[in-house]
Amino acid sequence: MDKVTHQKKRIQAEIDMLEAMGGSFKEVKHLRDSTFKKFPFLFVSLSTFGLVATLYGFEKVIDQINFFSDNPLMVLMVGVLTLALTGTLYKKLS
Repeated sequence: MDKVTHQKKRIQAEIDMLEAMGGSFKEVKHLRDSTFKKFPFLFVSLSTFGLVATLYGFEKVIDQINFFSDNPLMVLMVGVLTLALTGTLYKKLS
């Protein structure tokens, strides 16, 4: 049995157990989906704002570190190194 099938069965078992205890995820999922369909621009705008605010915050934090503000090439190198390390970690954990 591959990992995806195993994971799907585990998730379905958890959902079945929670529904048996009185919860209904289908109603919540329907409500979530219908709300997104009613207000897609709002959700996309809020998501975009969150991403931009986070990136802007990172930029301001980096600007306050004298070493990085004086050496923008180091920011690039640290960023690429971070991406490489997280990619390697992701591959090993998968």
